[in-house]
Amino acid sequence: MIDFKKTIAKSIAEAIKIDEKELETYIEIPKDTNNGDYAFPCFRLAKELKKAPPMIANDIKNNIKIDEKFIEKVEVAGGYLNFYIQQSVMVKDVLEEIANQEEYGKSEIGKGKNIIVEYSAPNIAKPFHIGHLRTTLIGNSLYRIYKYLGYHTIGINHLGDYGTQFGKMIEAYKMWGEEYDLSVDPINKLMDMYVRINELCKKDENVLERCRENFRLLEAKDQYCVDLWNKFKDLSMVEFNKIYDILNVKFDSYKGESFYADKMDEVIEKLNEKGVLKESEGAKIVDLTDVGIDTPCIVQKANGSSIYATRDLAAIMYRAKTYDFDKCLYVVAYEQNLYFKQIFAVARYLVDEKYVKGLEHVSYGMVNLPTGKMSTRLGNVVKIEDLINETIEKAKEIIIEKNPELKNKEEVAKKVGVGAIVYNTLSTTTIKDQIFDWDTALNFQGETGPYIQYTYVRTKSVLEKAGYIPKIGEVKFDNLLDETSKNCIKLIYNFENTLVQVTEKEEPSILSRYLIDLAKAFSNFYNDNKILVEDKDVQNARVYLTYAVGKVLKIGANLLGIEMPDKM
Repeated sequence: MIDFKKTIAKSIAEAIKIDEKELETYIEIPKDTNNGDYAFPCFRLAKELKKAPPMIANDIKNNIKIDEKFIEKVEVAGGYLNFYIQQSVMVKDVLEEIANQEEYGKSEIGKGKNIIVEYSAPNIAKPFHIGHLRTTLIGNSLYRIYKYLGYHTIGINHLGDYGTQFGKMIEAYKMWGEEYDLSVDPINKLMDMYVRINELCKKDENVLERCRENFRLLEAKDQYCVDLWNKFKDLSMVEFNKIYDILNVKFDSYKGESFYADKMDEVIEKLNEKGVLKESEGAKIVDLTDVGIDTPCIVQKANGSSIYATRDLAAIMYRAKTYDFDKCLYVVAYEQNLYFKQIFAVARYLVDEKYVKGLEHVSYGMVNLPTGKMSTRLGNVVKIEDLINETIEKAKEIIIEKNPELKNKEEVAKKVGVGAIVYNTLSTTTIKDQIFDWDTALNFQGETGPYIQYTYVRTKSVLEKAGYIPKIGEVKFDNLLDETSKNCIKLIYNFENTLVQVTEKEEPSILSRYLIDLAKAFSNFYNDNKILVEDKDVQNARVYLTYAVGKVLKIGANLLGIEMPDKM
């Protein structure tokens, strides 16, 4: 497609002799369409050119040579230079691209670059609760979007399958295992044991010490502990995979913490070689005050056991060697901000600088209950399976009420329910905390997943009534120059750029917002324009635009992890 931003940046660069690529990064898309299709903020040049922004804007306008095939006009508005695209050119360009590209917006901009996305990472022997929802869905959407843009993307589920908690689980099983039949509902029973052992550890230091010893034995490959650990892991993965199947979440690797058990000695050795490993109260630490971090990073406990940090550092070394990554994203709650600063700071002693630069913590806010924070130790969690089942059931009730004759109600309810959860999770900026609310998530009229699905179904209904999709050669583009048609076209044009923005900011909510904007734009187009009309040229154009909107809604929703029903 025509790159209008590049065309504008080139014209400005020729007028003021500043690097074209730098200028391109300054160009914005105005929220108000009255301010043009693109805006160049001259404030960015005030210091360099030693002039007031309005004066710079006027100077550029007077000296710029625009290609009138692409640019209709240029106007000054305060310190902005507003560019208006020739709409007939944009309409033609967008719809021809839709016709020629099956996977619209797909690109190869990431070709040759390796991106690791670590997400989900539930703890073995604990329920998959809504605290894991955001990491799972944010990571899944980033994985899909990076892949769509041509990056070699590796999705890793860094399972919480190691650590002192397993010493506790082993002790709990030793004490009470005979009370529980793990062939039925095993995760809830393991969780019950975990809550019980934590309560006992608070009261009895000797029990806590036995738990620590169990983990030390597990690290030493004690057969009883290893067999029990494997049993917990196998039971957990059966339950986790049920959730992943429903949410349509996939991974390329399930290498959890335990995979790095035999790789941690290298971490200790390297840090020793660099002379940065110090002893503190029997533990081994790395001091990080030189990079402004007052809290040292512990890499080995006083009893010789490893810690999360040891395994994460081993993982960074392994991933650098195995994947030669350009970026390694950790989709983990913001509560771990300090931890990742520590890990990334220690990594400079273990891997090349290019890998350290590629380490990135994609932090997100917590999902809370209306009554407050959850804790597996206390047992007050909402399991994702329960949340999904209840949301699907509520979606089914709404569907029966609105369309009792609908076939495949169960299948549609599943897509709508899961879509509601996915969209609700990805609709706000990652850093904000969330409280899940069914009434909000399942609103067919609000800014929700069901609203996007409903709009897509409406496009399908229009095409079904029309009975055909015209060939692109039958579309007269001048029939799509009204305001509501242009708004749809401009949004479709910006689809690939929207995906790029997601990867630049690691923020799926940018795509979520885009899909709502496109759905609303189509709703306005649908309300303002009768699509099936006597004038065949007008009908062809409007039917094709309907097809184009539906296509982009479906692709975009899929990149978030939302499936579209054909009817609702």
